Amino acid sequence: MQHLKKVVVIGPECTGKSDLSQYLAGHFNTVWVPEFARGYLDNLVRPYEQHDLLTIAHGQVRIENALEKQADEILICDTNLIVIKIWSQFKYGSVQREIVDLIDSRKYDLYLLTYIDIPWENDPLREHPDKREVLYNLYLEEMLRQRVPFIQVKGERDVRRKLAVDAIEKLLTH
Repeated sequence: MQHLKKVVVIGPECTGKSDLSQYLAGHFNTVWVPEFARGYLDNLVRPYEQHDLLTIAHGQVRIENALEKQADEILICDTNLIVIKIWSQFKYGSVQREIVDLIDSRKYDLYLLTYIDIPWENDPLREHPDKREVLYNLYLEEMLRQRVPFIQVKGERDVRRKLAVDAIEKLLTH
């Protein structure tokens, strides 16, 4: 059996990650892993706190592991634990050790880093429309620090989709 390729769409809030993930899953006829945090936070009856990020991390890993079994050749992930790490550092100034350990234990074949060049859309779960560039730079620094394969996804929707498809097709043929 061929090794399952795992692709992560990553970037600041409101940069088209979910839209791109859904599109790519359809294009490659596979499943995509939704962002666990959205459902968790929608159902939380209090403001979230740093300890909630560990619960979210475990939830993200659980649904990714479950959907891995349904994927054919490639799994598209709408976010991963690096998003939680960056958010925790940004909002709370620290990251729980267990989140870092979970990141170190998981491997991905390609990251698609979504740029901030699409319009901000208000959403009750989105917090920092004025910090998009700061957050994007944190993601870029993290990609460089992790030394993982990644491309930057910029431009209009069709351009983004083509960049992502081309990168994944290259991954699948190597």
